[in-house]
Amino acid sequence: MPAFKTLDDLSDIAGKRVLVRVDLNVPVSDGKVTDATRIERVAPTILELSGKGAKVILLAHFGRPKGAPVADMSLKLIVPAVEEVLDHAVLFADDCIGEAAASAVSKMQNGDILLLENTRFHKGEEKNDADFTAALAANGDIFVNDAFSAAHRAHSSTEGLAHHLPAYAGRTMQEELEALEKGLGNPARPVVAIVGGAKVSTKIDLLMNLVKKVDALVIGGGMANTFIAARGTSVGKSLCEHDLAETAKQIMIEAASAQCAIVLPVDGVVAREFKANAENEVVDIEAIPVDAMVLDVGPKSVEAVNEWIGRAHTLVWNGPLGAFEIAPFDTATVAAAKFAAEQTKAGKLVSVAGGGDTVSALNHAGVADSFSYVSTAGGAFLEWMEGKELPGVSVLIKSA
Repeated sequence: MPAFKTLDDLSDIAGKRVLVRVDLNVPVSDGKVTDATRIERVAPTILELSGKGAKVILLAHFGRPKGAPVADMSLKLIVPAVEEVLDHAVLFADDCIGEAAASAVSKMQNGDILLLENTRFHKGEEKNDADFTAALAANGDIFVNDAFSAAHRAHSSTEGLAHHLPAYAGRTMQEELEALEKGLGNPARPVVAIVGGAKVSTKIDLLMNLVKKVDALVIGGGMANTFIAARGTSVGKSLCEHDLAETAKQIMIEAASAQCAIVLPVDGVVAREFKANAENEVVDIEAIPVDAMVLDVGPKSVEAVNEWIGRAHTLVWNGPLGAFEIAPFDTATVAAAKFAAEQTKAGKLVSVAGGGDTVSALNHAGVADSFSYVSTAGGAFLEWMEGKELPGVSVLIKSA
Protein backbone atom coordinates (compact mmCIF):
# COMPACT_ATOMS: atom_id res chain seq x y z
CA MET A 1 0.00 0.00 0.00
CA PRO A 2 1.32 3.50 -0.81
CA ALA A 3 2.45 5.59 2.15
CA PHE A 4 0.16 7.86 4.14
CA LYS A 5 0.97 10.24 6.99
CA THR A 6 0.17 9.21 10.56
CA LEU A 7 0.33 10.90 13.96
CA ASP A 8 4.02 9.96 14.01
CA ASP A 9 4.50 12.64 11.34
CA LEU A 10 2.92 15.33 13.52
CA SER A 11 5.12 17.41 15.80
CA ASP A 12 4.76 20.64 17.76
CA ILE A 13 0.96 20.49 17.73
CA ALA A 14 0.40 22.24 21.06
CA GLY A 15 -2.25 24.90 20.49
CA LYS A 16 -3.07 23.63 16.98
CA ARG A 17 -6.73 23.08 16.10
CA VAL A 18 -6.99 19.46 14.98
CA LEU A 19 -10.19 18.37 13.26
CA VAL A 20 -10.57 14.63 13.91
CA ARG A 21 -13.14 12.64 11.95
CA VAL A 22 -14.32 9.81 14.17
CA ASP A 23 -17.10 7.23 14.04
CA LEU A 24 -19.60 7.87 16.84
CA ASN A 25 -22.53 6.25 15.05
CA VAL A 26 -23.16 4.03 18.07
CA PRO A 27 -26.31 2.18 19.15
CA VAL A 28 -28.49 4.15 21.55
CA SER A 29 -31.51 3.00 23.57
CA ASP A 30 -33.56 5.25 25.86
CA GLY A 31 -31.01 8.02 25.38
CA LYS A 32 -28.04 5.91 26.45
CA VAL A 33 -25.22 4.33 24.44
CA THR A 34 -25.56 0.52 24.59
CA ASP A 35 -22.25 -0.36 22.92
CA ALA A 36 -19.24 1.93 23.24
CA THR A 37 -16.90 -0.14 21.02
CA ARG A 38 -16.57 2.55 18.35
CA ILE A 39 -15.79 5.20 20.97
CA GLU A 40 -13.17 2.92 22.51
CA ARG A 41 -11.57 2.43 19.09
CA VAL A 42 -10.96 6.16 18.55
CA ALA A 43 -9.97 6.96 22.14
CA PRO A 44 -6.20 6.44 21.58
CA THR A 45 -6.07 9.05 18.80
CA ILE A 46 -8.12 11.58 20.75
CA LEU A 47 -6.13 11.17 23.95
CA GLU A 48 -2.76 11.23 22.17
CA LEU A 49 -3.58 14.52 20.46
CA SER A 50 -5.03 16.02 23.64
CA GLY A 51 -2.01 14.86 25.63
CA LYS A 52 0.28 16.70 23.23
CA GLY A 53 -1.62 19.93 23.82
CA ALA A 54 -3.68 20.06 20.65
CA LYS A 55 -7.18 21.50 20.61
CA VAL A 56 -9.06 18.36 19.58
CA ILE A 57 -12.24 19.03 17.58
CA LEU A 58 -14.30 15.93 16.84
CA LEU A 59 -16.38 15.58 13.69
CA ALA A 60 -18.90 12.76 13.37
CA HIS A 61 -22.27 11.74 12.01
CA PHE A 62 -25.07 9.99 13.87
CA GLY A 63 -27.95 8.26 12.11
CA ARG A 64 -29.48 9.39 8.82
CA PRO A 65 -31.02 12.84 9.42
CA LYS A 66 -31.06 13.62 5.67
CA GLY A 67 -29.52 17.07 5.84
CA ALA A 68 -31.62 18.63 8.58
CA PRO A 69 -31.48 18.71 12.40
CA VAL A 70 -33.30 15.84 14.14
CA ALA A 71 -33.46 16.04 17.93
CA ASP A 72 -32.88 12.36 18.67
CA MET A 73 -29.93 12.28 16.27
CA SER A 74 -28.02 15.00 18.08
CA LEU A 75 -24.49 14.04 19.10
CA LYS A 76 -25.17 15.76 22.41
CA LEU A 77 -26.68 12.43 23.46
CA ILE A 78 -23.28 10.78 22.98
CA VAL A 79 -21.22 13.21 25.09
CA PRO A 80 -21.58 11.37 28.46
CA ALA A 81 -20.44 8.08 26.89
CA VAL A 82 -17.46 9.75 25.21
CA GLU A 83 -16.48 11.39 28.50
CA GLU A 84 -16.73 8.05 30.31
CA VAL A 85 -14.53 6.22 27.79
CA LEU A 86 -11.94 9.01 27.60
CA ASP A 87 -12.08 9.86 31.32
CA HIS A 88 -11.84 13.45 30.11
CA ALA A 89 -14.26 16.37 29.89
CA VAL A 90 -15.81 16.81 26.43
CA LEU A 91 -17.20 20.17 25.33
CA PHE A 92 -20.09 20.38 22.85
CA ALA A 93 -21.13 22.84 20.14
CA ASP A 94 -24.66 23.01 18.76
CA ASP A 95 -23.45 23.12 15.14
CA CYS A 96 -20.44 21.91 13.19
CA ILE A 97 -20.02 25.14 11.20
CA GLY A 98 -20.91 28.80 11.60
CA GLU A 99 -20.95 30.96 14.72
CA ALA A 100 -21.80 28.17 17.19
CA ALA A 101 -18.80 26.10 16.10
CA ALA A 102 -16.41 29.06 15.73
CA SER A 103 -17.31 30.43 19.17
CA ALA A 104 -16.81 27.05 20.87
CA VAL A 105 -13.46 26.54 19.13
CA SER A 106 -12.24 30.02 20.05
CA LYS A 107 -12.79 29.29 23.75
CA MET A 108 -10.75 26.07 23.74
CA GLN A 109 -7.62 25.69 25.83
CA ASN A 110 -4.71 23.44 24.86
CA GLY A 111 -5.67 19.80 25.43
CA ASP A 112 -9.41 20.48 25.36
CA ILE A 113 -11.73 18.11 23.49
CA LEU A 114 -14.74 19.52 21.67
CA LEU A 115 -17.45 17.53 19.91
CA LEU A 116 -19.24 19.40 17.11
CA GLU A 117 -22.86 18.65 16.20
CA ASN A 118 -23.82 15.96 13.65
CA THR A 119 -22.23 16.78 10.28
CA ARG A 120 -25.21 15.22 8.49
CA PHE A 121 -27.51 17.95 9.82
CA HIS A 122 -26.25 19.79 6.71
CA LYS A 123 -27.04 18.67 3.16
CA GLY A 124 -23.54 19.73 2.09
CA GLU A 125 -21.90 16.92 4.08
CA GLU A 126 -23.01 13.97 1.97
CA LYS A 127 -22.74 16.02 -1.24
CA ASN A 128 -19.11 16.88 -0.40
CA ASP A 129 -20.15 20.47 -1.12
CA ALA A 130 -17.22 22.84 -1.53
CA ASP A 131 -18.72 25.65 0.57
CA PHE A 132 -19.67 23.31 3.40
CA THR A 133 -16.22 21.71 3.36
CA ALA A 134 -14.58 25.14 3.50
CA ALA A 135 -16.80 26.06 6.46
CA LEU A 136 -15.66 22.91 8.30
CA ALA A 137 -12.02 23.58 7.44
CA ALA A 138 -12.23 27.13 8.83
CA ASN A 139 -12.16 25.70 12.36
CA GLY A 140 -9.02 23.61 11.93
CA ASP A 141 -5.30 23.75 11.18
CA ILE A 142 -4.84 19.99 10.69
CA PHE A 143 -7.16 17.16 9.61
CA VAL A 144 -6.94 13.66 11.10
CA ASN A 145 -9.18 10.94 9.73
CA ASP A 146 -9.75 8.12 12.22
CA ALA A 147 -13.01 6.81 10.72
CA PHE A 148 -12.16 3.98 8.34
CA SER A 149 -15.79 2.86 8.66
CA ALA A 150 -16.83 6.00 6.76
CA ALA A 151 -13.88 5.99 4.34
CA HIS A 152 -15.96 4.51 1.50
CA ARG A 153 -17.97 7.73 1.42
CA ALA A 154 -16.66 10.83 -0.40
CA HIS A 155 -18.23 13.26 2.07
CA SER A 156 -16.97 16.64 3.23
CA SER A 157 -15.75 15.35 6.60
CA THR A 158 -14.19 12.15 5.20
CA GLU A 159 -12.66 13.24 1.90
CA GLY A 160 -13.19 16.94 1.26
CA LEU A 161 -11.25 18.25 4.27
CA ALA A 162 -8.05 16.55 3.09
CA HIS A 163 -7.98 18.97 0.15
CA HIS A 164 -8.05 21.98 2.51
CA LEU A 165 -5.81 20.95 5.42
CA PRO A 166 -2.70 18.80 5.99
CA ALA A 167 -4.16 15.30 6.32
CA TYR A 168 -3.13 12.40 8.56
CA ALA A 169 -4.43 8.96 9.50
CA GLY A 170 -5.41 8.48 13.13
CA ARG A 171 -4.30 5.41 15.08
CA THR A 172 -7.45 3.38 14.32
CA MET A 173 -7.29 4.21 10.62
CA GLN A 174 -3.58 3.36 10.60
CA GLU A 175 -4.15 0.04 12.37
CA GLU A 176 -6.98 -0.88 10.01
CA LEU A 177 -5.01 -0.05 6.86
CA GLU A 178 -1.96 -1.95 8.06
CA ALA A 179 -4.10 -4.98 8.92
CA LEU A 180 -5.85 -4.91 5.55
CA GLU A 181 -2.52 -4.69 3.76
CA LYS A 182 -1.50 -7.91 5.52
CA GLY A 183 -4.88 -9.43 4.60
CA LEU A 184 -5.02 -8.87 0.85
CA GLY A 185 -2.64 -6.07 -0.13
CA ASN A 186 0.63 -7.89 0.33
CA PRO A 187 -0.25 -11.07 2.25
CA ALA A 188 1.87 -14.02 3.30
CA ARG A 189 0.74 -16.98 1.18
CA PRO A 190 -1.14 -19.24 1.03
CA VAL A 191 -4.17 -16.98 1.52
CA VAL A 192 -7.55 -18.48 2.39
CA ALA A 193 -10.79 -16.49 2.40
CA ILE A 194 -13.96 -17.61 4.14
CA VAL A 195 -17.12 -15.98 2.81
CA GLY A 196 -20.50 -16.86 4.25
CA GLY A 197 -23.88 -15.28 4.69
CA ALA A 198 -27.31 -15.70 3.23
CA LYS A 199 -27.12 -14.50 -0.36
CA VAL A 200 -24.72 -14.54 -3.30
CA SER A 201 -26.48 -11.46 -4.71
CA THR A 202 -25.02 -9.23 -1.99
CA LYS A 203 -21.47 -10.49 -2.49
CA ILE A 204 -20.97 -10.98 -6.24
CA ASP A 205 -18.30 -8.24 -6.49
CA LEU A 206 -16.61 -9.60 -3.38
CA LEU A 207 -16.41 -13.17 -4.70
CA MET A 208 -15.23 -12.05 -8.15
CA ASN A 209 -12.41 -10.03 -6.57
CA LEU A 210 -11.34 -12.68 -4.08
CA VAL A 211 -10.91 -15.51 -6.57
CA LYS A 212 -8.18 -13.44 -8.23
CA LYS A 213 -6.36 -12.76 -4.96
CA VAL A 214 -6.60 -15.84 -2.74
CA ASP A 215 -5.41 -19.43 -3.01
CA ALA A 216 -8.63 -20.93 -1.67
CA LEU A 217 -12.13 -19.52 -1.23
CA VAL A 218 -14.34 -21.26 1.31
CA ILE A 219 -18.02 -20.58 0.65
CA GLY A 220 -20.50 -21.22 3.47
CA GLY A 221 -23.87 -20.08 4.75
CA GLY A 222 -26.94 -19.88 2.55
CA MET A 223 -24.85 -18.72 -0.42
CA ALA A 224 -23.15 -22.13 -0.58
CA ASN A 225 -26.52 -23.62 -1.55
CA THR A 226 -26.61 -21.48 -4.69
CA PHE A 227 -23.25 -22.89 -5.79
CA ILE A 228 -24.27 -26.44 -4.92
CA ALA A 229 -27.52 -26.08 -6.88
CA ALA A 230 -25.59 -24.58 -9.81
CA ARG A 231 -23.71 -27.89 -10.04
CA GLY A 232 -27.04 -29.68 -10.45
CA THR A 233 -27.44 -30.92 -6.86
CA SER A 234 -30.84 -30.60 -5.16
CA VAL A 235 -30.77 -28.47 -2.01
CA GLY A 236 -34.30 -29.29 -0.85
CA LYS A 237 -35.99 -26.37 0.87
CA SER A 238 -32.71 -24.61 1.67
CA LEU A 239 -32.28 -20.89 1.11
CA CYS A 240 -31.04 -20.68 -2.48
CA GLU A 241 -30.92 -18.09 -5.26
CA HIS A 242 -31.62 -20.39 -8.20
CA ASP A 243 -31.72 -17.39 -10.56
CA LEU A 244 -28.02 -16.81 -9.85
CA ALA A 245 -26.88 -20.25 -11.01
CA GLU A 246 -25.09 -18.80 -14.03
CA THR A 247 -23.36 -16.20 -11.84
CA ALA A 248 -22.18 -18.95 -9.49
CA LYS A 249 -20.87 -20.95 -12.47
CA GLN A 250 -19.01 -17.90 -13.77
CA ILE A 251 -17.39 -17.33 -10.38
CA MET A 252 -16.24 -20.97 -10.40
CA ILE A 253 -14.85 -20.55 -13.91
CA GLU A 254 -12.99 -17.38 -12.86
CA ALA A 255 -11.61 -19.26 -9.85
CA ALA A 256 -10.36 -22.14 -12.00
CA SER A 257 -8.69 -19.67 -14.34
CA ALA A 258 -6.96 -17.95 -11.41
CA GLN A 259 -6.00 -21.30 -9.84
CA CYS A 260 -8.09 -20.53 -6.78
CA ALA A 261 -9.64 -23.57 -5.10
CA ILE A 262 -13.36 -23.24 -4.37
CA VAL A 263 -14.20 -25.08 -1.14
CA LEU A 264 -17.89 -26.01 -0.86
CA PRO A 265 -19.60 -28.09 1.84
CA VAL A 266 -19.44 -31.87 1.36
CA ASP A 267 -21.99 -32.50 4.10
CA GLY A 268 -24.59 -30.44 5.90
CA VAL A 269 -26.73 -30.24 9.02
CA VAL A 270 -30.36 -30.27 7.90
CA ALA A 271 -33.64 -29.59 9.67
CA ARG A 272 -37.31 -29.32 8.74
CA GLU A 273 -37.85 -26.05 10.62
CA PHE A 274 -35.78 -22.95 11.29
CA LYS A 275 -35.71 -22.69 15.06
CA ALA A 276 -33.33 -23.26 17.95
CA ASN A 277 -32.67 -26.90 18.74
CA ALA A 278 -34.85 -28.10 15.87
CA GLU A 279 -34.58 -31.82 15.21
CA ASN A 280 -31.66 -32.21 12.81
CA GLU A 281 -29.36 -34.68 11.12
CA VAL A 282 -26.09 -34.69 9.20
CA VAL A 283 -26.37 -35.75 5.56
CA ASP A 284 -24.09 -35.94 2.56
CA ILE A 285 -24.47 -32.80 0.43
CA GLU A 286 -25.67 -35.00 -2.44
CA ALA A 287 -28.45 -36.42 -0.28
CA ILE A 288 -30.34 -33.42 1.08
CA PRO A 289 -33.97 -34.49 1.73
CA VAL A 290 -36.51 -32.66 -0.42
CA ASP A 291 -38.42 -31.45 2.65
CA ALA A 292 -35.35 -30.27 4.62
CA MET A 293 -33.10 -27.22 4.65
CA VAL A 294 -29.35 -26.97 5.24
CA LEU A 295 -28.70 -24.77 8.28
CA ASP A 296 -25.01 -25.48 8.87
CA VAL A 297 -22.11 -27.24 7.22
CA GLY A 298 -21.35 -30.71 8.54
CA PRO A 299 -18.35 -32.17 10.40
CA LYS A 300 -16.54 -33.38 7.24
CA SER A 301 -16.84 -29.88 5.80
CA VAL A 302 -15.47 -28.34 9.01
CA GLU A 303 -12.53 -30.74 8.78
CA ALA A 304 -11.87 -29.59 5.21
CA VAL A 305 -12.13 -25.91 6.17
CA ASN A 306 -9.76 -26.37 9.09
CA GLU A 307 -7.34 -28.23 6.85
CA TRP A 308 -7.20 -25.17 4.57
CA ILE A 309 -6.83 -22.82 7.57
CA GLY A 310 -3.99 -25.05 8.80
CA ARG A 311 -2.18 -24.66 5.47
CA ALA A 312 -2.72 -20.92 5.27
CA HIS A 313 -0.45 -18.11 6.41
CA THR A 314 -3.22 -15.53 5.92
CA LEU A 315 -6.97 -15.80 6.53
CA VAL A 316 -9.59 -13.24 5.52
CA TRP A 317 -13.09 -13.92 6.89
CA ASN A 318 -16.45 -12.35 6.06
CA GLY A 319 -19.66 -14.15 6.97
CA PRO A 320 -20.63 -17.22 9.05
CA LEU A 321 -20.66 -20.81 7.79
CA GLY A 322 -24.20 -21.49 9.04
CA ALA A 323 -27.16 -20.04 10.90
CA PHE A 324 -24.89 -19.29 13.87
CA GLU A 325 -27.57 -17.24 15.67
CA ILE A 326 -29.44 -20.41 16.69
CA ALA A 327 -28.05 -23.55 18.32
CA PRO A 328 -26.93 -26.07 17.27
CA PHE A 329 -26.39 -24.48 13.85
CA ASP A 330 -23.50 -22.42 15.19
CA THR A 331 -21.28 -25.50 15.51
CA ALA A 332 -19.26 -25.17 12.28
CA THR A 333 -18.67 -21.43 12.59
CA VAL A 334 -17.51 -21.77 16.20
CA ALA A 335 -15.24 -24.73 15.40
CA ALA A 336 -13.53 -22.98 12.46
CA ALA A 337 -13.23 -19.71 14.40
CA LYS A 338 -11.61 -21.44 17.37
CA PHE A 339 -9.14 -23.28 15.13
CA ALA A 340 -8.22 -20.04 13.33
CA ALA A 341 -7.73 -18.36 16.71
CA GLU A 342 -5.42 -21.19 17.83
CA GLN A 343 -3.35 -20.89 14.64
CA THR A 344 -3.14 -17.12 15.13
CA LYS A 345 -2.04 -17.39 18.76
CA ALA A 346 0.58 -19.94 17.72
CA GLY A 347 2.04 -17.36 15.31
CA LYS A 348 1.19 -19.48 12.26
CA LEU A 349 -1.59 -17.30 10.84
CA VAL A 350 -2.48 -13.67 10.17
CA SER A 351 -6.26 -13.54 10.59
CA VAL A 352 -8.31 -10.55 9.46
CA ALA A 353 -12.10 -10.57 9.82
CA GLY A 354 -14.89 -8.07 9.39
CA GLY A 355 -18.58 -7.50 8.77
CA GLY A 356 -21.40 -7.27 11.30
CA ASP A 357 -22.38 -10.95 11.34
CA THR A 358 -18.74 -12.00 11.36
CA VAL A 359 -17.92 -9.86 14.39
CA SER A 360 -21.00 -11.25 16.18
CA ALA A 361 -20.02 -14.81 15.28
CA LEU A 362 -16.44 -14.37 16.53
CA ASN A 363 -17.70 -12.81 19.75
CA HIS A 364 -20.15 -15.70 20.09
CA ALA A 365 -17.24 -18.13 19.71
CA GLY A 366 -15.25 -16.13 22.26
CA VAL A 367 -12.28 -15.63 19.94
CA ALA A 368 -12.57 -12.08 18.56
CA ASP A 369 -9.65 -10.94 20.73
CA SER A 370 -7.49 -13.79 19.42
CA PHE A 371 -7.69 -12.78 15.74
CA SER A 372 -4.95 -10.54 14.32
CA TYR A 373 -7.53 -7.88 13.47
CA VAL A 374 -11.32 -7.67 13.58
CA SER A 375 -12.78 -4.77 11.64
CA THR A 376 -16.01 -3.13 12.79
CA ALA A 377 -16.10 -0.99 9.65
CA GLY A 378 -19.01 -2.76 7.92
CA GLY A 379 -19.54 -1.32 4.45
CA ALA A 380 -16.02 0.07 4.14
CA PHE A 381 -14.51 -3.33 5.00
CA LEU A 382 -16.74 -5.04 2.42
CA GLU A 383 -15.85 -2.51 -0.31
CA TRP A 384 -12.15 -2.98 0.49
CA MET A 385 -12.61 -6.74 0.08
CA GLU A 386 -14.36 -6.06 -3.22
CA GLY A 387 -11.25 -4.24 -4.43
CA LYS A 388 -12.94 -0.85 -4.65
CA GLU A 389 -11.20 2.46 -4.06
CA LEU A 390 -12.12 4.07 -0.75
CA PRO A 391 -12.20 7.88 -1.18
CA GLY A 392 -11.32 8.59 2.46
CA VAL A 393 -8.21 6.41 2.15
CA SER A 394 -7.17 7.46 -1.36
CA VAL A 395 -7.11 11.12 -0.37
CA LEU A 396 -4.79 10.38 2.56
CA ILE A 397 -2.38 8.60 0.22
CA LYS A 398 -2.51 11.47 -2.28
CA SER A 399 -1.91 13.95 0.56
CA ALA A 400 1.15 12.13 1.87
